[in-house]
Amino acid sequence: MPIVIIFLIVIALWLFWKYWTLAVGAGYDPTPIHRVYKMLELAEVDRDDVIYDLGSGDGRIVVAAARRYCASAVGIEIDPFRYIFAFIYTLLSGVRNRVTLKYGSMYAHDISAATVVTLFLYQPTNNRLKHKLVEELAAGSRVVTYMWTFDGWQHTKCIPEHQIYLYVIGRTGSAD
Repeated sequence: MPIVIIFLIVIALWLFWKYWTLAVGAGYDPTPIHRVYKMLELAEVDRDDVIYDLGSGDGRIVVAAARRYCASAVGIEIDPFRYIFAFIYTLLSGVRNRVTLKYGSMYAHDISAATVVTLFLYQPTNNRLKHKLVEELAAGSRVVTYMWTFDGWQHTKCIPEHQIYLYVIGRTGSAD
């Protein structure tokens, strides 16, 4: 019987660790790397871009943007364990000079330097971010989402089979 209790405790702790961030935006569910590359391609990322990944998790999007496109990238993560993991990952990735990681809430950090914002959050979280995106991003900035959209905004481009959506701030029908 004690082994069953230990097993249940381990499962409960793992579920808590994986999903406690639901309260602030999304649980931990990493974007598959082939979709990361599709997101960055759809946003037409290049070396002049500054990518912000809100809820950056393990850092895979910021590392991919820096490695493949030589872009500057900033990840914002509220989970301390994922932040530490991402920090170690960027150190080992060879692109640390182009990646900055910020610990804390995506709502509390200024994102006005971004030319591209990537998101894999939940629908309610995307909708709560709409005002921040419109207020802080310059016209023409791109916002690319995986799986979840923005209510009331029309995407500019999409890859439906991958559930990837591109929005451009200030374009008619997308983020006015």
